[in-house]
Amino acid sequence: MAAPAYYAHPSAILDEGCDIGDGTKIWHFCHIMPGSRIGRNCSLGQNVFVATGVELGDNVKVQNNVSLYTGVICADDVFLGPSMVFTNVINPRSAVERKNEYRKTHVGRGATIGANATIVCGHDIGAYAFIGAGAVITRDVPPYALIVGNPGRAIGWMSEHGERLFFNEHDEAVCPRSGEHYRLHNGAVTKISHE
Repeated sequence: MAAPAYYAHPSAILDEGCDIGDGTKIWHFCHIMPGSRIGRNCSLGQNVFVATGVELGDNVKVQNNVSLYTGVICADDVFLGPSMVFTNVINPRSAVERKNEYRKTHVGRGATIGANATIVCGHDIGAYAFIGAGAVITRDVPPYALIVGNPGRAIGWMSEHGERLFFNEHDEAVCPRSGEHYRLHNGAVTKISHE
């Protein structure tokens, strides 16, 4: 029998029926439940929990002490900071079973969620959005938005390279790291190409 094409630390628990992509690394004291799917070249830090039904795209980085509950879907290249929190029930009570009321949370491609941020379930985090450390997300987040505070509020825009964008009088900005161009129109940012 061929060895798996991923690495799991001996202290990690990988339940039968989980799907783990090639090149992924799963570190100390993680628990991966059956029916979850982890893409290629992901990294799961110490003490990460992945519940049944969770989907992680390729190249997702999950830092220490993050729990991904049923209903969470992360696209490729997502970064989940240390001890950030997902939820999946909007009004939990210990004595009331609400497993049929789980709400989905979708995190778009390339998004970053900072350390200790909390994502209240049922909201979409747009592609390349940047959620600051400790922010509390209580509504959908548009692509490229920079969100801070509790409750989370937009204070600007970020490039795909994680640099702050500053828009000129023509509502255009250039990423200082990549040189890529962006346009702000009707409260939404898109990347534009200059050929």
